[in-house]
Amino acid sequence: MSNLEIYNNAFKEAFGVEEGALAGLEYQAIPEWDSVGHMNLVAALEDGFDIMMETDDIIDFSSYEKGKEILAKYEVTV
Repeated sequence: MSNLEIYNNAFKEAFGVEEGALAGLEYQAIPEWDSVGHMNLVAALEDGFDIMMETDDIIDFSSYEKGKEILAKYEVTV
């Protein structure tokens, strides 16, 4: 599975959205992306990429696009 597939699957599983809804998706833009959903997403990404995100990065993870930037800091190219 490619990094993009792992990334997209984490969003789809955490929020129950279709892949077409991912572009432009932002924190609290849908009811599922609340604080609990956010932590579920982070856990899925950490497991999927075998990384441990720093607290500041978890807080700054505010959109689908921003997440790609943050993961680059952990040498994960999406």
